[in-house]
Amino acid sequence: MTHILIVEDEIELGRFLARLLELKGFQTTQVTSGHAFDQLDDLSPFAMAFIDVRLPDRNGIDILRALQTKAPRCPCVIMTGYSTVKIAVDAIRYGAADFIEKPFEDIDMIDQLTDRLVGTRQSTLDEEADYERIARDIGCFLGTSRAMHQLYALAYKVAPKKITTLIQGETGTGKEVLATFLHAASGQNGPIITINCGALPESLLESELFGHVKGAFTGASTDRAGYFEAASSGTLFLDEIAEASLSTQVKLLRVLETGEFMKIGGTTTQRTSARIIAASHVKLEEAVQRGEFREDLYYRLDVVKLVIPPLRERREDIPLLVHSLLAQHEEKITFSPASIDMMTHYDWPGNMRELANSIRQIAALSNDGAVITPLQLPAKITGQSKQSLPTAPSTEPIHFPDEWQQFSDTVMGAYKGQDERPLDEVIEVMKKMEKRTATALIQKALQETAGNRKAAAEKLGISLRKIRYYLNET
Repeated sequence: MTHILIVEDEIELGRFLARLLELKGFQTTQVTSGHAFDQLDDLSPFAMAFIDVRLPDRNGIDILRALQTKAPRCPCVIMTGYSTVKIAVDAIRYGAADFIEKPFEDIDMIDQLTDRLVGTRQSTLDEEADYERIARDIGCFLGTSRAMHQLYALAYKVAPKKITTLIQGETGTGKEVLATFLHAASGQNGPIITINCGALPESLLESELFGHVKGAFTGASTDRAGYFEAASSGTLFLDEIAEASLSTQVKLLRVLETGEFMKIGGTTTQRTSARIIAASHVKLEEAVQRGEFREDLYYRLDVVKLVIPPLRERREDIPLLVHSLLAQHEEKITFSPASIDMMTHYDWPGNMRELANSIRQIAALSNDGAVITPLQLPAKITGQSKQSLPTAPSTEPIHFPDEWQQFSDTVMGAYKGQDERPLDEVIEVMKKMEKRTATALIQKALQETAGNRKAAAEKLGISLRKIRYYLNET
């Protein structure tokens, strides 16, 4: 018989959970403190454990760590109240399989959670496959980065909880994509509605969020539902929330605390059950210290914080990202290994957005089928300044001291009978020098035309195909 451990100091709550599990055919053991847990001789028989996050004499995370050491195959579910959700999320980062909130309102959810976790190995594989599938469905590329997979695995576990979530990350890291993932993984039937708090003036932002009644202000000819009302059965994504005015922040705080709001010009209180996700490229804790963001609103938002790593911290994904973006936008170009290497070492301050825009810009300036070399990359990536490129043809001769000396010694030595190597070898040296000279002239022409291959080909009187040949792209 499958054996489940319950670590819960509220005796009646522990008995209720034990009875629920026993009705499903499981055997249970219940302990009410850390000391009682220490008295258990053998933890290996337990197939699953429910652990209260706060015990009279112990932190639930300490129990979690002990089980991970002594019974590593036993999945643990943390039980938490609203005030300790942050600790429960930390527990997932430490290896907890999931968490549930007290009091237990959804008995079916506990049934499903237990059934899923009792077969630990297969459930873990299924879960990994599921969050990766959802990410693919919304067009999110996770790559091989361990940090990104950990982030989305955590988001997958948080998504069904309908808990206020704060997403932080630099500009262009994909905060809206992660919000879309949370909504998709939540199983909610309603829509996800996005509003950029920095894109609208204060009066219009409040009207969009809360709605208004007829006659509330000039132009309010009819009643209008706001986003909190429209997203009541779904998700409201407040992007760039740090840009909201302090007066708007006060009204947002009220909605988060009570679920209640009032339309502009209205006298009736309304309720919303929308799942709230907020995002900011500004670190809100620093904005609080500067007096630019309300501390009480920050703590209301910071129940679950998901921080997206910048692209420079997952450089190993850049080559795969380039390939994925080319396929996604059906661009008919490829990048040479040298270009990929240069792009991998660039810091990408604009992150994914900058990478995607750069690829589309390069593709727009290139012919179909082109292989992009470092010469076609933007100056910001190569570290070169556009102003440093010559604007007129250089009159300086091309110097290849070593190559010319080898060429001269070989050809003249053969002609004078001083070098007895076969004619085929002499011709091979001449061919290498021909290609070296042609490549140098092509690179010089590309420099003079700011990387425009068509102009460089016309300047040299050759075809684009020959340029690709000499640059080893065919």
